[in-house]
Amino acid sequence: MASARWAAALLLAAAWPLAASAAPKTVCTVTINSPDERDVMMRQLPPGDYRFVELVKHGQPDWWAQACRSGVSCDALVISGHFDDGSEFYTDRFEQKEALPVEDLQQASCSESCSGLFSQLKEVYLFGCNTLKTDPRRSAGAEVLRSLQRSGRTPAEAQRIAAQLSEHYGESNRDRLRQIFKDVPVLYGFSSKAPLGRYAGPLLERVLQTAPAGEVASGRPSSALLNAFGPTSMISVRGVRDDDAHIALRQDICQLADDRRSTAQKMAFVHEVLRRDVTEVRMLLDHLERYVGSVSAAQRLKPDVAKAFDAIRLDLPARQRFLDFTRDADLAAVQSRMINLARSLGWLDETQQHDEFVRLITARMARDGIGKHEVDLVCASPLSRDGELLARVQAGGSADAAKVAHSAVLACLGGGEAHDRTVRALTSPRPDDVEIAQTYLRHRPLAGAGEVRAIAADIARLSGPEAQVRALDALAKQRVSDPHSLKAIAALFAQTRSLQVQRAIANVLLRADTQGLERGELLQALRRHRLKSPDGQDAIDMLIRVLQRA
Repeated sequence: MASARWAAALLLAAAWPLAASAAPKTVCTVTINSPDERDVMMRQLPPGDYRFVELVKHGQPDWWAQACRSGVSCDALVISGHFDDGSEFYTDRFEQKEALPVEDLQQASCSESCSGLFSQLKEVYLFGCNTLKTDPRRSAGAEVLRSLQRSGRTPAEAQRIAAQLSEHYGESNRDRLRQIFKDVPVLYGFSSKAPLGRYAGPLLERVLQTAPAGEVASGRPSSALLNAFGPTSMISVRGVRDDDAHIALRQDICQLADDRRSTAQKMAFVHEVLRRDVTEVRMLLDHLERYVGSVSAAQRLKPDVAKAFDAIRLDLPARQRFLDFTRDADLAAVQSRMINLARSLGWLDETQQHDEFVRLITARMARDGIGKHEVDLVCASPLSRDGELLARVQAGGSADAAKVAHSAVLACLGGGEAHDRTVRALTSPRPDDVEIAQTYLRHRPLAGAGEVRAIAADIARLSGPEAQVRALDALAKQRVSDPHSLKAIAALFAQTRSLQVQRAIANVLLRADTQGLERGELLQALRRHRLKSPDGQDAIDMLIRVLQRA
């Protein structure tokens, strides 16, 4: 018996050094913006128990790909960066350009080539605003309800299915990150605003100073951490598991993101999705258009890829469902995206694509559905450069020259008279008309000195200061260089009794080329006629300092 106890003691003694020298846990850091959280963890966590690996290599655009290839396995991942709109982690530091798009994270999560970073993760710290926000990024709109009812569903059934689609495909920030970090026991993040790094760092430091040994990367939520950050909206969730309601969406996304799958296999999956109910196609539109748009012309020539595209092109029932839904879409931007995707899939040739674009414009004009977003869409579209579209839209008979929005669309398509009407709307007393004109001018700037002079003269004749400020703000963005126009605008500075108008004039002159003006006279006029500011220095003071230096 004694010898048995002695043998057991020897075994324990032999095992003790191994336990004591267990490999340290690896904390991987992605420091896009503030290093405060990373630096605090490096100071507070025992170096014998934790090692740190910074994945960002500043100045190297492929730093994320390098991290995937490095072979490092992370027990905890700390990502620090702004995340306001949920599309990427980014920085506001001018000297740095690094960002981490969610798409890159999705591809890494779905692919074997980056499995090392994710395979043994126990905790992820997401230090950024809205990282675990629950607001859906998309929802099933009225067009989905109409499509469901056209297919034979009752209004009540359509409402129920639309709600299910919104729940399944909503892809809130929380859903997306849970899908990316599948099976990870703990994700820390923020449901709304997060504290800046200089505030988050001290909070985290106080927590770690009293944390039990080994708590970080243990895979168990820290009540102390959640309590400390609770007032700033920090929460914890776990990554999706195979029994999660959202696992099917992750599987769909991974079909397109997994780099082990060939282009032909991915296009076959695109076809599978296109054969589903068109409402599901609509909800997956972002993923479909992103992937199809990434297939290069050279890839399309490969026999297996060409065969996959041909199968889609020849699927006439799927094509018809898709185009019917496209024509009924509520938002012009969605309709345009679906038209472009149909062209990429081979469902529309160039002429048919133009036909659908003209249909989009004329149908919305007919029901008075043209606003600044539609103007922005038409002006930005490469199709607007087709000179024949203007005549076709005008022939449709829906355009009303009395409506500035209609004139702006025609001007985007090359209409000269429509351009003149739109530009003169800068000095309209109607704020909506001014906004339409501003939207148009972002794409089609003022043509020359004559237009600028006409606008400057119209601004001087406006009676209300609000209308003058709107027009001057629009003119400032044009970076005026015509001396005659600048003199007229500078003269208005002495005439107006509105501080807001004077500030708007100063903004125009700050952005303008004032070399053609007598700067000494302008400086004297500013000092003599400026109205007293009740709230400190403003653009007028800034302009005075610029002129003094000149």
